[in-house]
Amino acid sequence: MRALALDIGEVRCGIAVSDAAGAIASPVCVLPTSEVTANATTWRRVLQDWEPEVLVCGRPQTLAGEDGPQAERVESLARQISHTCGIPLEFVDERLSSKEAKRILREQGLNERRMRGKVDMIAASLFLQTWLDAQKN
Repeated sequence: MRALALDIGEVRCGIAVSDAAGAIASPVCVLPTSEVTANATTWRRVLQDWEPEVLVCGRPQTLAGEDGPQAERVESLARQISHTCGIPLEFVDERLSSKEAKRILREQGLNERRMRGKVDMIAASLFLQTWLDAQKN
């Protein structure tokens, strides 16, 4: 089962995808959030290229495990996107995924300016992998 992950931010939406077996997550791209929510051609092309069976959206939570201040906005946008494209939606805790993504990119030698835009798709692949691993168990 192929899953497509969305790290929905106010400006950018990081996108990651699993392999067809649903075992390994990989970053795909970053699109403007406005294009994803508007079902723009760029977003529809991603859906056509990968043909996901489920959308996995990161839910912003606090370190205490409660919904964070952005959770309601993200959940609303995710439900809208899911409804528009007709693909079932799952949520997964995205705590610290952006921080971990930045650490990984820093280790690869990227500075803050060069990692801009990459963080979101790396974060999406990290929480998608967590979701995939949980599905196996």
